[in-house]
Amino acid sequence: MPYVEVRGNSIRVKWWNGDYVVDAEGRPTKRKKYDGASGPRPGVPFESEDEAYDYGLDREYEVRHGQSIRRVDAKTLMKDYCWLWLDAQDLRDTSMARYRSRLRCRIVPYWGEHAVGDITTWEYEAWKKSLTAAVARKEVSQNYVDVLLSLFGMLMTDAVAKYKLRRESPVIVQRSRGRFQKKKREVKRPMEMAVVHKLATNAYHVWGFTGWTCIWTIAFTGMRPTGELWGLRREFASPTWPASDPDAEQRDAMRERYGLGAMPALRVQYQSQYSGGVRTQVAPKYDSHRTLVLPPFLHEMHSALLASHTSPWVFPAMDGGQMGTHWSNAYWPYIRGGSPARDARRHRLRPEIQPVPEMANKRVYLLRHGHREWLEEDGHSRIAMEARMGHEVAGVEGVYANLTPRMELGIMETLQDRWDRFWGMGVWWSPPFPITLPRGVPER
Repeated sequence: MPYVEVRGNSIRVKWWNGDYVVDAEGRPTKRKKYDGASGPRPGVPFESEDEAYDYGLDREYEVRHGQSIRRVDAKTLMKDYCWLWLDAQDLRDTSMARYRSRLRCRIVPYWGEHAVGDITTWEYEAWKKSLTAAVARKEVSQNYVDVLLSLFGMLMTDAVAKYKLRRESPVIVQRSRGRFQKKKREVKRPMEMAVVHKLATNAYHVWGFTGWTCIWTIAFTGMRPTGELWGLRREFASPTWPASDPDAEQRDAMRERYGLGAMPALRVQYQSQYSGGVRTQVAPKYDSHRTLVLPPFLHEMHSALLASHTSPWVFPAMDGGQMGTHWSNAYWPYIRGGSPARDARRHRLRPEIQPVPEMANKRVYLLRHGHREWLEEDGHSRIAMEARMGHEVAGVEGVYANLTPRMELGIMETLQDRWDRFWGMGVWWSPPFPITLPRGVPER
């Protein structure tokens, strides 16, 4: 039973926390351990002995029913809990790096000295409001705030359900309450073949035939740029796969459906990511290993590209090595934004590359979005589209779903038809057949 202590104007209650004192050899004794409190909440004292006694009874009820939170656990500081929580996660290196950065930059500096069990909903809402104000001042993006709040929510959910550091989460989501604020979405326009052609032309001037093929590959396969592209090795490209697949079981299973005399296809087997500062090959996002059939024109383009270089990577950088983070500042800005003639020597580009206004300040990822738009315009089934994009269909529909050869053949034919209709207009420029280039020297 709990017991109450009255000292002057203060009232304190103590109760058994379910543990026993251990001896010098680590064996439990018959002496009980007690927790105590001076009020129902931090900073709020008990008003009477009866209130304190009832509070102690409630805590002992929780002990008997396995619902108690030890006071020492609840007093764990956020600056300790955050890193203990991160160490317990089993995630890919890139996800771990993102979580670590968000904890270090925003969550630990703000919440570090707070005890996990003492964080209130009022305090959380005040922090959330301060982040909203930071977005209004353009200090951070709304997307960054959303991921911060999501991470904090995970921390609190695990503190309740997994680590028993508090009874309930201070993060309360009430979707129908408060002032409605429409989420700002990226402004997109339908992806037109003419826009893709402009990008591919610029990519050729920046990067040679490799760039030309790369842009058309994203637009006509929906591969995730840039991880899946930079992780595409020669043995998984359509001119060689599946005959060159190092996995004998997979190679034998795919031969009847793809490859020589069948549908040309590439295999999304890896994506390229940095791990500990080193470029490594890991599984695609969400383990979305998949086979992508190619329209004949793209298969011919890949065959010409592989014949023009000896790199193990289908899309090597200008120096012949694997593409890395330099794509975002040495390639893509000039592909979408162009380059005046005066910058040609400094950037080793061809003179005067025209900007693509439709893609001003846009991500290359929108080419993947455009591929999905084309599949939908051509009337393909949801199963065929999601499988090609590397997504899983949830529920019973996904259990019964299957991507059939006829579905893949339909995709291949409609994509080839889109290409033929575009070039049938007869007004578009195309590059010559590639030749092997000296490393680091763009073709002239």
